[in-house]
Amino acid sequence: MGEKRWQNQYRDTLVCIDSWDSGVCTGRLIHRELPGPVGFRGVMQFLLEMERLLDDMQFPEPFAKTRSFTQGTPLTGVSAQDTQKGHVATFNLRVLFRQNASWQGSLQWLEGHQEASFRSVLELLLLLNSTVEEAKQGKTD
Repeated sequence: MGEKRWQNQYRDTLVCIDSWDSGVCTGRLIHRELPGPVGFRGVMQFLLEMERLLDDMQFPEPFAKTRSFTQGTPLTGVSAQDTQKGHVATFNLRVLFRQNASWQGSLQWLEGHQEASFRSVLELLLLLNSTVEEAKQGKTD
């Protein structure tokens, strides 16, 4: 893992997973462009908040415009007293491209000192799920 790859902090979003129960997660997104941590409950809200952040930054530019029936809602910040570490796991998410109506990038598990690339949102979610399950196993052993 080369250090050069992680120098552009503008692309990085800290994903703090606070709970993960039967695939339902809660946590916070932390990014320098946000006024404070943005909370999420469930995978759908996580994806929508991330997509909203990427759209607001206009980076990376989407390959295709996302289809919707209604307008999006504004970002909602969480209190600044939140720490920058998840209770279950903490990830550094880097979305490099938004092509084919999906995301491509890399996910770094901070506690486990591991990194993996993903080619789609589904692959990202599967990485998150397997890593959180592994982290939970390590805490119960």
